[in-house]
Amino acid sequence: MTAVQDAPTGGERAAQPTIGIVGLGLIGGSFARAYAAAGARVIACDTDEDTMDAAMIETVEAVLDDEEIPACDLIILAAYPDACIEWLEEHAEALGAASDTVRGTGPVVIDTAGVKAAVCARAFELAREHGFAFVGAHPMAGTEHSGFAHARANLFQGAPMVLVPPVLDDTGRLLLLDRVHTLLAPVGFGTFSVTTPEEHDEVIAYTSQLAHVVSNAYVKSPTAREHHGFSAGSYRDLTRVAHLNPTMWAELMCDDAENLSREIGRIIDALSAYRDALDAGDRERLRALLAEGDRIKRALDDERDS
Repeated sequence: MTAVQDAPTGGERAAQPTIGIVGLGLIGGSFARAYAAAGARVIACDTDEDTMDAAMIETVEAVLDDEEIPACDLIILAAYPDACIEWLEEHAEALGAASDTVRGTGPVVIDTAGVKAAVCARAFELAREHGFAFVGAHPMAGTEHSGFAHARANLFQGAPMVLVPPVLDDTGRLLLLDRVHTLLAPVGFGTFSVTTPEEHDEVIAYTSQLAHVVSNAYVKSPTAREHHGFSAGSYRDLTRVAHLNPTMWAELMCDDAENLSREIGRIIDALSAYRDALDAGDRERLRALLAEGDRIKRALDDERDS
């Protein structure tokens, strides 16, 4: 993974771009509201008619279809991974016809899926075949809520954005990333980092997917039904992401199954060590395990702050 870079400054922003968005859930809807607030023209599509009706009232100006694709500067695929690929396959010819990758014109397409290997492999292939620009992307922001009703224009303010470009020569890669940086500038991301699909999925299995699995499993204890009056910040922090979209997360986790299974195995091993110490009444061993975790966390915090 490359070093994190600060987001572009306001002076590098494109003037009133046209932004196409596929999927108006929390992420897609927040992009739509952020760009609309910045004065961009936003066009979109969503399979839910009620969502489209609500978005057309306040945020979206037109429906994204083949006729509107040439007008787009940026197209954001904010659906589930399989749906992102399906949309790309259906519209690849229109994207190619609207693009000139040599001159750097036409829509740049990004996705927002929480896995990259499964999406980028096919998306890069389609982009090469049809001659349009695609960059994998993962905005590191969200909430435990889903749907357009919870979307907000400031969701991405100051948040990190991970970009996964295709394999290009150094000049082509820099030019493409510069286009993406400029087009995303109105949204207000704090930093950008660049990585490969494989590196992204390995890390995200730990930082995101494992956290959701642990939180989701934690609330399955019978004691969870009796916690009222006995819980405070620790309980709230650990259970926040137990509330999730099971259909979406099941797809993401299955697409990253090998990495996530490995991380689950690691945490099972770690938890077993704590349980063994308790079962043996070994207070010193338990103290050492707790101290080790505390040291690791402090070192990680120091690295982040340095």
